Amino acid sequence: MPPRILFAANDQRWAQYEAPLRAALAEAEIEARLDCDLSDPGGVDYIIFAPNGPVEDFTPFTRARMVQNLWAGVEEVVGNPTLTIPLTRMVDTGLTEGMVEWCTGHVLRHHLGMDQMLAAQDGIWRHFEFIPPLARDRRVTVLGLGALGAAVCASLVGLNFQVRGWSRRPKSLPGVESFHGDDLPKALEGAEIVILLLPYTPATDGILSTDALTQLAKGAVVLNPGRGGLIDDDALLAALDTGQVGHATLDVFRTEPLPPEHPYWAHPQVTVTPHIASETRPSTASRVVVENIRRAEAGEALLHLVDRSAGY
Repeated sequence: MPPRILFAANDQRWAQYEAPLRAALAEAEIEARLDCDLSDPGGVDYIIFAPNGPVEDFTPFTRARMVQNLWAGVEEVVGNPTLTIPLTRMVDTGLTEGMVEWCTGHVLRHHLGMDQMLAAQDGIWRHFEFIPPLARDRRVTVLGLGALGAAVCASLVGLNFQVRGWSRRPKSLPGVESFHGDDLPKALEGAEIVILLLPYTPATDGILSTDALTQLAKGAVVLNPGRGGLIDDDALLAALDTGQVGHATLDVFRTEPLPPEHPYWAHPQVTVTPHIASETRPSTASRVVVENIRRAEAGEALLHLVDRSAGY
């Protein structure tokens, strides 16, 4: 009997993913029943899952062998006590490339002082005192050296920035001065641009704290396309007000959508983007989903299996 695949996300996602998933299944020569019908949970073999979808209780899915998350982050599902089967997260080329482009673009924006130029389009020819250093003299620290962080580091190294990285466990990346564990202060010391790409776990909640922010170079830039909970918001706002942090470009927040009354909206040194740093692309993500289903059917190791103890 062909395996049954349940698409457990909202209707808009189904409209986006149905055709790419069917195409990926055909390309992999997998015969399967793909639908979003919740009426027979006991007949489901694989679940394609998004946290804003219709499934919260996995108990009825007695035959299911894998849950494939459509998002890179799994913090909204990893602690679900009803989910006892393997959980995999989304790592795909489209998502990675999009994150590299967003991070590199905003690093260059702040490195070159583009905001100052854009604010001065008033018909007056002026010479600015600000002359940016060359990339080789600019210190950038990336927190999180997983698939996304490693790719962002490679892009910045290619542009000749001084790149440091920090992760929970030791990592070795070409051209990157790497730190791990208790060496977070060393990774942040004197950093002029910091990029947050860590997973959100109890251990990383508020990791960009008052103490962490004091390690940065005066006037440093903070970029957060990772998870909103990585930042102590009060600490960051205080650092912005004193000038310890010169600007923060934030794509993710503890509460989304970001409430209209939140002080980030009105702060002159904050740029808010609405969680668009890198979207999962259905065409490339569908191939990742189908490859994991193929692996499960063949008894092979799954890609991007979540470590429940680590939370990602």
